[in-house]
Amino acid sequence: MGTYRLLALDLDGTLLNDRSEISEGNLEWIHKAQEAGITVCVSTGRGFQGALPFAEQISPDAPMITANGGEIWRKPHELHRRTTLDGGMVMKLHRVAEAHPDAWFWAYSTEGIYNKERWTDDTYAHEWLKFGYYTEDLKDLQAILDEISGWEGLELSNSSPNNIEINSVGVSKAEAIAEVCRMIGCDLTEAVAVGDSLNDLAAIRSAGLGVAMGNAQDAVKEAADVVTASNLEDGVAQVIRHYLLKA
Repeated sequence: MGTYRLLALDLDGTLLNDRSEISEGNLEWIHKAQEAGITVCVSTGRGFQGALPFAEQISPDAPMITANGGEIWRKPHELHRRTTLDGGMVMKLHRVAEAHPDAWFWAYSTEGIYNKERWTDDTYAHEWLKFGYYTEDLKDLQAILDEISGWEGLELSNSSPNNIEINSVGVSKAEAIAEVCRMIGCDLTEAVAVGDSLNDLAAIRSAGLGVAMGNAQDAVKEAADVVTASNLEDGVAQVIRHYLLKA
């Protein structure tokens, strides 16, 4: 394994514990990586507002990937690139949600989040980044997936086995990490991608080192180069220690 210059970290189920916190152990080793010259980048399905506190906790100047790559930030509050989801498509996805009333749904716009409890009267008045469904009824979830999987122009993934996340086609953490590599002047082979869900899968496959969390979905573990400890066991810290700094 070579020298790595970029560490791209998913948040939920990866960097964050079950209290949505960055542990002291993870933060300590992140700072050690930064001191060694490695850029540490948040790479999350969350929207900007939900990711910002953790990105700023890591560094006030580090790049951010939000909404599964729908937005790439040079640093917090400095947008590099945004790829939106067509408003007409969001209307169609919303109609599917209404046809499955037991499922939760949400969508990220550039202004914030809309969901089943708070929706907009004018879809076209917003710039959309991502749409999602959630239900613990896996048959219902599969029915939604079957309906939308044949639609053109969509990138489908998940951030847990109980949800579906939808971006515009071509939007992924993999492409976003490749763009961050270009921004900071390194090759994708010098990047490490760490995650636990299907929205991390392409990034884990394409990065120089793809790491699955111990709590990752099976497909993610199968695609990864290595599997680290879980998000409750400072798995990120172990990646930094053993593979980036070799301490």
